Amino acid sequence: MAAHGIFVGLSTIDVIYDVDHFPAPNSKVAANDQDLFIGGPATNAAITFSLLGGKPSLITVVGRHTLADVIRKELRTHSVRLIDLNPDFQEVPAISSVAIDRTGNRNVVSANAMRVPAPPTEVDLKVLHHARIVLVDGHYMERCQAWSRAAKTQGVPVVLDAGSWKEGTEELLKNIDTVICSSDFLPPGCRKQSDIFDYLKTRGVVNIAMTRGSDPVLFSSRSSSGSVRVPHVKAIDTLGAGDVFHGAFCYFASIGHKFDSALGEAARIAAESCRFRGPRAWADSLVKNPVQSRTS
Repeated sequence: MAAHGIFVGLSTIDVIYDVDHFPAPNSKVAANDQDLFIGGPATNAAITFSLLGGKPSLITVVGRHTLADVIRKELRTHSVRLIDLNPDFQEVPAISSVAIDRTGNRNVVSANAMRVPAPPTEVDLKVLHHARIVLVDGHYMERCQAWSRAAKTQGVPVVLDAGSWKEGTEELLKNIDTVICSSDFLPPGCRKQSDIFDYLKTRGVVNIAMTRGSDPVLFSSRSSSGSVRVPHVKAIDTLGAGDVFHGAFCYFASIGHKFDSALGEAARIAAESCRFRGPRAWADSLVKNPVQSRTS
């Protein structure tokens, strides 16, 4: 039976441009190619969870604008159940413009969740009842807090995708079991990596991991600490690799992998995703390397 997961946070429309180099100020460059995907940390993680064999529900704002149909269609394509926090929202969804150069580096201009209202809604306990894991990305903070509190009450492990410190994160951490952060995640008073680990431990976080691009993932848990190697690949496109990592981690954790093992599998999938243009094409390689479940 497929593992159920819940993903709470941002959904965007990403317009991707393939360029030889990034434009200088007050200049233009011609794109070699362009594409369009839906994105956002929770959304990409939910789709990754589905591509690996899980059964995700996405809690986000989509609304009823014509462009919102793009989001709905891709979620249906990837078998992601949508719970829309503001189905009557009529304005344009959050849109990101992304330029990717020949080295795989990217520049992103994005309108995040700040301009998209997410009215108070009740947590759907029927959906939560079936979940093995919940991921929150800190966007729509009050909704992330509500779902993480309810999950903790129900004994469902909660993962925080901590890309950056946001207002409300301190309260959110009270109900978080696992934090997967980037090196850009700097809680108040933290200046170096060890400060971040110490800070999160004092807030009761059990499992902590820090992703650092192609460098090894640092981790700490109650039973062990260390690093996990990230496979070396020729990167074509790094956009969404962190989101893929989080979705893959949630999948492997939900099917029984221990913390360090789930991190290792997530690093493998995220590295593989960088070999392809766009945030989904990597999934075709899974046909040759199918995912296996493991009990802890």
